[in-house]
Amino acid sequence: MITLDNRLQAAAELCRSGKIAADVGCDHAQLACRLAMDKSALVIASDVRDGPLEAARRTVSECGVTNVKTVKSDGLAEIDFADDVIICGMGGELIAKIISGCRFLNSDTRFILQPMTRAEYLRKWLYNNGFELLEERTAYDGGRGYTVMLAAYTGVSREIDTVEALTGKITDCNFLRNIAEKLSKNADGMEKSHSNSEQAEVLREMSREILKKANNVE
Repeated sequence: MITLDNRLQAAAELCRSGKIAADVGCDHAQLACRLAMDKSALVIASDVRDGPLEAARRTVSECGVTNVKTVKSDGLAEIDFADDVIICGMGGELIAKIISGCRFLNSDTRFILQPMTRAEYLRKWLYNNGFELLEERTAYDGGRGYTVMLAAYTGVSREIDTVEALTGKITDCNFLRNIAEKLSKNADGMEKSHSNSEQAEVLREMSREILKKANNVE
């Protein structure tokens, strides 16, 4: 029996039933196998490295699932189609690079994305490149908070400001307050070092705006 951590469980919940899913950077394929058992018609579990793929094959064999296909692929290079593309546990910049190589993009393709870093970069990239965030969920594991994004391609690009890039569609007031606190601490550091007082005030204003957003969703 596979039990996913909260981060991967949140990603699984955003996947659709009866669809073809691609788990890019599958690691041990626990998410892929869970989806194969619960939701997906077929799961393509891919990784660029041989070690994780061997681990993935062992997990598939141990679970006895027949609807998981393991593929060695650099991002989406060797994947011809998927309805739901899941990319978890990577940096926001790498996730954006992988999505940019998608060859089967259409308005029904869904991207379930869990960036470990640079979430704000990923949000800006998505909107700049014709994607829209449909939903975001937060999850907590080991004392750390994560955001999981659901995105779709619309073909309409737009710019978003820094506050929207930092917060997206997050409605978790504690998560938002944590973002605001980090901005405030960065501002404190700038003021103490006398490095950039103007930028420090910009960060403080963004922190106040995000705190206001947190209070509104509470």
